[in-house]
Amino acid sequence: MTARLAHERLQHGLRVTLQPIGEFIHVSAIYLGLAVLTTLGLSLTLPSMREQSRQLHEVVLAMFQENGGGYAASDDVDTLDWSMPAELPRVPDAASPSQAAGEPSGAPSSVPAPTVDGSVLAEGSAPPASGAPTPAKPGTRAAAAGQSGAGGGSAGTRAEGTNSAVHDAQGDTLSFSRALAASLHDQAIPGITTSQAHALRSYLARKYKIASSVSGALVRTAFIVGRDLDVDPQLLLAVIAIESRYNPFAESAVGAQGLMQVMTRVHRDKLDGSGGQAAVFNPVVNIRVGAQILSDCIRRRGSVQGGLACYVGATGPGDGGYGASVLAERRRIALASGIPPDKG
Repeated sequence: MTARLAHERLQHGLRVTLQPIGEFIHVSAIYLGLAVLTTLGLSLTLPSMREQSRQLHEVVLAMFQENGGGYAASDDVDTLDWSMPAELPRVPDAASPSQAAGEPSGAPSSVPAPTVDGSVLAEGSAPPASGAPTPAKPGTRAAAAGQSGAGGGSAGTRAEGTNSAVHDAQGDTLSFSRALAASLHDQAIPGITTSQAHALRSYLARKYKIASSVSGALVRTAFIVGRDLDVDPQLLLAVIAIESRYNPFAESAVGAQGLMQVMTRVHRDKLDGSGGQAAVFNPVVNIRVGAQILSDCIRRRGSVQGGLACYVGATGPGDGGYGASVLAERRRIALASGIPPDKG
């Protein structure tokens, strides 16, 4: 009897001892399986993530190199300079009067200066005032009927002068690094007061979670480009908000890229003079090209609402609420900044 009782107690003790060990082994096997699955998943995804991170790093470095290249746009572009070209290459006219008169080749020639849309000024004439529409020559910023906007299609045909530079109030070539430096030094933005600029950059920085200095640089760029192309700068800021939420590296499922979601394969001609297709990630270039497309759309459709529908690629009577969203954001931006929106 005593032996039987001792045997039962021994079995009970073994069960009590082995049960937690078995549970521990069971849980360990589950976690080991999860670790193996996680390792396999990371081994498949990390290489592509590393490549994307490397490309993003190269783009960011190139963007802040004012006078240096560093990101090859395509086979036909050696380097990319994120600062806009200071001047266009001047091609001598075969029938130039100076050559006909026998002037030496080294003599300075009077070549008309290009404007922001690629048209030229007559010799001795003054450039147009900031904010005034620049007369376009035939074929410049022309648009073909039935083409759509940058958000879902294409707006505008191949335009001459699309590689022209954007200049700030001092006449210097505008680049994002210069706009950022001006923002850091709190330089005034032409056309608005300092308090309005501060309110606007603060609103954008808080709502879209971007640095205040970057917000100020984008505001400066939008106002300079908007005045040059006769487009409401606050409308440009609203389009950027709806299109990319101020992510300069955003890309849609259909290939629209950058702040204003420009279709690079459609508007490659507008990017060639600024460094190729990779320049679409340069905020200054993207805003200039997007503003040019939007300006073409508004001119074709005859109103801001129609231009926004064209920009997003809507061909029917509705645009899916895109225009209403942009105009609502423009009203919020105008309310925050105290700057009345341009009529249109």
